[in-house]
This record gives sequence, structure tokens and C-alpha cells, in this order.
Amino acid sequence: MLTEYIGAAMSRARYEILNDEEPYYGEVPELERVCATGKTLEEYRKNLAEVVDGGIIVRPRKDLPHPPIGKYK
Repeated sequence: MLTEYIGAAMSRARYEILNDEEPYYGEVPELERVCATGKTLEEYRKNLAEVVDGGIIVRPRKDLPHPPIGKYK
């Protein structure tokens, strides 16, 4: 279930290329304050998946629900 939730979040991720040291920047629009950067697209995607995963762990500790992503709640 967690893997599917992360996969669904990643499929909704949007990124842009900036003129920066870590040019890849992106976020998952449905997940507030979930964003990441990377030197390559692959690094950015890895970093973003880690941020989504971290949110899965932190939100219940703060009594916050997980935002729905597609069919995953």
C-alpha cells in the first residue's frame, strides 16, 4: 500500500529545470510543502520519493491525515 501511494504521488509530480546548481526542482501538487531538487532528473526523483516517504512517517505523529492521491487515502 505504501509503495502504491508513493508511486501515485510520483506520477503526479511536476518538475522544472532552473538555472541553478541543482537545476531539477519539482513538487507534488496534491501534497502541500512536498518538493525536492537534484543535479539530475534521477536524483531529483529519488529525493522527491524520500520526501513523500518521510511525510508518510511524520504526518501520523502529528495527528495529520494523509492527503488522498488518486484512489489512495
